[in-house]
Amino acid sequence: MTETKPETTTGNPPHEHHISRGKVTLIVVILGILVVASWLAGYLPRKDRENAAVAAANEVKSQVPTVTSAEVRRAPADVDIVLPGSLTALSEASIYARATGYLRKRYVDIGDRVKEGQLLAEIDAPDLDQQVAQARAAVAQAKQLLGVSQASVIQSEAQRDLAKATLARYTNLVKSGAVAQQDYENQVSAAKTTEALVMAQQANVSSGQENVNQAQANLDRVTALQQFKSVKAPFAGVVTVRNVDVGYLISSGGGGQGVSPSTQSGVVGSGPGYGNEMFRVAQLSTLRIFVSVPQSIAATIRVGMPATITFANLPGKVLPAKVTRTSNTLDPTARTMLTELQIPNNDGKLFPGMYASIHFRNHRDAPPLLVRGDALITNASGIKVAILRDAPQGGGLKIIHLTPVQPGRDYGAEIEIAEGLKGGEMVVASPGDDVREGAIVKPYTAPPAGRAGQ
Repeated sequence: MTETKPETTTGNPPHEHHISRGKVTLIVVILGILVVASWLAGYLPRKDRENAAVAAANEVKSQVPTVTSAEVRRAPADVDIVLPGSLTALSEASIYARATGYLRKRYVDIGDRVKEGQLLAEIDAPDLDQQVAQARAAVAQAKQLLGVSQASVIQSEAQRDLAKATLARYTNLVKSGAVAQQDYENQVSAAKTTEALVMAQQANVSSGQENVNQAQANLDRVTALQQFKSVKAPFAGVVTVRNVDVGYLISSGGGGQGVSPSTQSGVVGSGPGYGNEMFRVAQLSTLRIFVSVPQSIAATIRVGMPATITFANLPGKVLPAKVTRTSNTLDPTARTMLTELQIPNNDGKLFPGMYASIHFRNHRDAPPLLVRGDALITNASGIKVAILRDAPQGGGLKIIHLTPVQPGRDYGAEIEIAEGLKGGEMVVASPGDDVREGAIVKPYTAPPAGRAGQ
């Protein structure tokens, strides 16, 4: 057999230490995987810890109570002070009877306008008429007795003059011895007696004159009472109350007895003397308003000071008024000063008893601080507000600090703070049971309250 030799190639033989490109790529990929795996091994636990911390913080926040916060602000320098008041008539008179009897005629009713001196009603008083007649008879009798006394004086004076003339003759005769001394002394006694009688009769005349004066005074009194049978208006105005009607028994101490046709409030009542007065007349062309001004602004109120008046039942209607007088003293109980304003009412659209709001414009050089009216905390330890301060936990959380304050004027939505705050603080509005010293809360900023005094 012929032995075949292997064929030889002409290329270069392979090197034993040569690494192919595929192996290099594989090694790079493996190294990249190892690096990524190492990074993930460190990042994922840290991320889990961060997520756990965030979750724990969110859980803490969810457990923190939420409160409403409001800023402490400075009140404006010029404020509109609104005070309540009530309208009253400029002049008002309750008309009572001075004559006792039955109401014979009535000429007016509630709402009627009357003039000064106008006849409102007539009272039938026969007893009073008899008293007048009796008083006139007493005057006539006293004058008659006075005439008798005066005639007695004339007679006594004549007897006195005769006794004096006789005594003068006896004086000359006794000197000549023509008459006895005894007769002369009798004439002296007679002259003295007649003189005394004249004096007595003159005293009777004086007494009779006094009786006449007394009887005349009594007649004038009952005659004046008789004139009160005609009930008249003391001034021009409107009849606001009528408590009598025809046939009522009228007493001199009040109104009538029976069912009252009207009262000021319009309620019908019954009983003796209900309402007491017969009529009530009010002058309504000008009304006045009494208002109690607090001590904080009492010093700024002066006579002639302008003000504006508004009414809840007349929206949009603003009426001017002026301060007419003040009491110039403070009520020691309420610490307020009584102030009167007057307002014209020529159109008659305003009525006594209406509730009004009086607006005074007041300027303050040092305006006080204001907080929401519901921010005050009142307990046994005093009046406080809850101030919000940054909490150590951060994250927008706040810590409560209770601060004592001294409140001032109350405007309803807001209240003045005289002492305890500096301005700019954030306080808790409408604090609940969770608001206590050192408590951690999450604040929510409330919308601003209505501006006090504006």
